[in-house]
Amino acid sequence: MRVITGTARGAKLVTLEGTDVRPTTGRVKEAMFSIIQFEIEGRRVLDLFAGSGQLGIEALSRGARSATFVDQSAKAIDVVKQNLLHTKLSEKATVLKSDYATCLAGTQAVYDIAFLDPPYSKGLIDAALPLIAPHMAPNGAVICEAAAKDSLPQEPEGFGHLRVYRYGLTVVGVYRCAER
Repeated sequence: MRVITGTARGAKLVTLEGTDVRPTTGRVKEAMFSIIQFEIEGRRVLDLFAGSGQLGIEALSRGARSATFVDQSAKAIDVVKQNLLHTKLSEKATVLKSDYATCLAGTQAVYDIAFLDPPYSKGLIDAALPLIAPHMAPNGAVICEAAAKDSLPQEPEGFGHLRVYRYGLTVVGVYRCAER
């Protein structure tokens, strides 16, 4: 797994090991960033369920102002920190060991872009979206990755348009925060 483009282009990222780990494929990551390619520069990014941190790191590499990485796994947090050091992007990052609900309940931060790539088939996107809505800038984008067999929420509170893209066994849903 590598950073696709930007200041850290080509940097190889460490991933977590084990059968529960499912890093975003290169094809899906490229598709995600093609969708928001003109919205990244100078933006504040949230990488919830960060895992290896590859989505937030890709955003930083492409010019995001800052990224907050959140994961409840100590091993994942160690991997994120290692990847940030390797890509020389640590100074733009905040790394938090926390579950998504506690993190979102305890912050006043506002984000322009949020990535949600939780473990599949556990209903975590449904649970996290209403908690993220108050932390999104107007017209902010929330990009969710899920298994194609899972359904994404069609009209979560606080969000308008949903666009779904299919890539084999994976779907990417892009939600836009409703104007306040």
